[in-house]
Amino acid sequence: MNLPDPAVHVSAAVEVAADVLVIPNEHVGLVPNIGIIGGSEAVLVVDTGLGLANASEVLAFASEVARGRRVHLTTTHFHPEHAFGASAFGSYLVNRAQADDLRRKGPGYLEMFRGFGGAVAERLAGVEVPVPDLVFDGVHALDLGGRTVLLRPTGRGHTLGDQVVEVPDAAVLFTGDLAETGQFAIFPWFPPHDTDVSGLGWIDVLERLIASEPRIVVPGHGSVGGLAVLEDVRDYLRELRDETWRRRSAPDLAEVVAEVRAVLVERHPEWAGREWIEPGVGCLCSEHLSA
Repeated sequence: MNLPDPAVHVSAAVEVAADVLVIPNEHVGLVPNIGIIGGSEAVLVVDTGLGLANASEVLAFASEVARGRRVHLTTTHFHPEHAFGASAFGSYLVNRAQADDLRRKGPGYLEMFRGFGGAVAERLAGVEVPVPDLVFDGVHALDLGGRTVLLRPTGRGHTLGDQVVEVPDAAVLFTGDLAETGQFAIFPWFPPHDTDVSGLGWIDVLERLIASEPRIVVPGHGSVGGLAVLEDVRDYLRELRDETWRRRSAPDLAEVVAEVRAVLVERHPEWAGREWIEPGVGCLCSEHLSA
């Protein structure tokens, strides 16, 4: 697999609200959008990039922004490009379900990503699954000094341990991979090894996030936008569910996948990530059977 180097470019950082910066992924695979949120006493980094070199660059940049303020880290979920640089930081906070994901599934994902070879494997050289410094239950209100940021577990969606990061005074929401722009939703549906993703749960999560009416939405990958970022993903997941369930009586899953893929690609011909349609169909077929 010949993937481009998933390098984080801190020089591309942009301010999306007062003392809220985003290091954009620039539409490069396995590079997340990374946030830096400042208060008068501390700074919070959201996600790390893949591996220690990326994370160290992010930490150095965040430290420059902080100008002596303490630097904390949180991650939106446990997947390697979002969390597997966390050991570069000294204060890493996550919700309990995400900490469980790291412990239970982190080693397998580390080996899977190393199996991609090339620059991805190089980025993961010497990396170990990170261990959080603080694990919390429920919503964690982090006081950065004059600004409180909410670390909110969402329940099962893209993963079991999904967490959004809310900046209430600026109406900014960091979603992780619960939302992307310009691509089909990423379904980590890898039976029998990982079947924790839930298309139905994901739709419910997005409905709740839409109801909170954020002004600025920072997706896990793709362009920063407004409420439409969430609405577009929710609408796509509904399409995927409806087109899959409409064909539930078909005897062959491959036939269902082919038909659903054709319909959705025709509707969204410009979107990347067509390989994620098939696992999405598999997930929703499973959920229909268990409903």
